[in-house]
Amino acid sequence: MTEQFNLRLSQLTKDWQQLVEKPNEKVEPGNGIYHRYVNPVITAAHAPVFWRYDIDPETNPYLMERFGINAAFNAGAMKWKGKYILAVRTEGLDRKSFFAIAESPNGVDNFKFWNYPISLPEREDPDTNVYDMRLTQHEDGWIYGLFCTERRDPSAPLHDQSMAIAACGIARTLDLIKWERLPDLKTSSPQQRNVVLHPEFVDGKYALYTRPQDSFINAGTGGGIGFGLTDSMENAVIDEERIIDTKQYHTVYEAKNGQGPAPIKTPEGWLHLAHGVRNTAAGLRYVLYMFMTDLHDLTKVIYKPAGYFIAPEGEERVGDVSNVIFANGWILDSDGKVFIYYASSDTRMHVATSTIAQLLDYVKNTVADGLRSATSVETLCGIINKNLNK
Repeated sequence: MTEQFNLRLSQLTKDWQQLVEKPNEKVEPGNGIYHRYVNPVITAAHAPVFWRYDIDPETNPYLMERFGINAAFNAGAMKWKGKYILAVRTEGLDRKSFFAIAESPNGVDNFKFWNYPISLPEREDPDTNVYDMRLTQHEDGWIYGLFCTERRDPSAPLHDQSMAIAACGIARTLDLIKWERLPDLKTSSPQQRNVVLHPEFVDGKYALYTRPQDSFINAGTGGGIGFGLTDSMENAVIDEERIIDTKQYHTVYEAKNGQGPAPIKTPEGWLHLAHGVRNTAAGLRYVLYMFMTDLHDLTKVIYKPAGYFIAPEGEERVGDVSNVIFANGWILDSDGKVFIYYASSDTRMHVATSTIAQLLDYVKNTVADGLRSATSVETLCGIINKNLNK
């Protein structure tokens, strides 16, 4: 039995090592805006062997998996001590999510989880589930992690075990290891998801992008990307939410939309990456889109290309929740390169790379949505005429 145990452990370790060290390559030729990559950067199988298995032959003679990982997705991102850091939403077979840090030397492959997941302190009313952390390195010196905290709706009848209340949980750290839990964000909205902290003070206050909604699943009369200010993150309260990017009929964000990661500052404005949702006969479809806000007035959208920026392709369309692309992390390097980390179908993490110059070109020079079929034809004919009548 010991020999079989050791052979199995050796094979598990070898397979894991080959997976995490597998080189990644760009998918050519790309669309000129960004490059996708051949392989996902993080999957459930990237979880270390010593997470999933008790490797003591006395207590686990058959080397059975004791703590299965179902998915690894929706990761916040930042650069930290020269490494590319992902705060990965890691989901066990029990459906409970937790956060774990994975790092890479180059941002496109060789991502390895740190030995331990994040031990996130609980509030007086414990979270049932936490997920989708956005990381923001704020100018106040702290690294903030804003995430969705989910608890069962106390008004739900006993026969309904799916009704929940979503709120914005807040934690902060100086080293990504020890985290301080702060009170949940308070707003006038019944529920909150996809709340993101702006990296700079605005008029001496903390600025947050919100997504008010009426219920756990449906945005209802809420929805849209909101904006609000709070005096403190230690007791964050937003008295007024202003919608800066609304839902819109017959678009990729007609059902609901939400901020992705914190926006990136450029000399021409703030670049935003967001997700949009529409309903189809096959269920909800999530895609990513971009827009830009004014450098000084963060509530003023100055550019917004029509349609989606990234949508699920090929195997990305299949997973726990199919036909979904979601992003809550990107990293800007000092040379202008941008690493966009996105999850596909609530299952795995991918990367796409671009540059600030390319993203600015895309956002500024891609025509906005005319909201009618006729205007789409006008846009297309304009491109055709320009190309055929040189």
